[in-house]
Amino acid sequence: MATPQSIEPQHTLLTAVARLDELRVRDSLAGAGSDEEALGRGELLELLALGEVVARKAAYGRQLSVRAARAAGASWSQIGSALGTSKQAAWEAHNRWIDEQAAVHGRPGQIGFDEAEVAEARAAAGQPDGP
Repeated sequence: MATPQSIEPQHTLLTAVARLDELRVRDSLAGAGSDEEALGRGELLELLALGEVVARKAAYGRQLSVRAARAAGASWSQIGSALGTSKQAAWEAHNRWIDEQAAVHGRPGQIGFDEAEVAEARAAAGQPDGP
């Protein structure tokens, strides 16, 4: 059975999105006067798992971009605007991501942040009212 953990290592964001799109199109065309057959249980579960993989990879990429924007001198107000949210919400989401990276450090198949990397990430993040 496809799970996010089993298929995530097999895909980049691009390949996961492509496979997700392929399955969604097939699923939407099935029974709508096309020759496409309905997806079976395995492919439907793969579709669900791929949705989770895409969400995870996109969220991770977003936080890497936030980190890069901070390193380039962007304020939390600017980052919040770019994300369509407040500076406080953007800062809190980034700090939750840092916490998540610390939590997975050392787990099999995970990289995460060690204590020094957490400290560096928090220093780069600063405060939502700071520069």
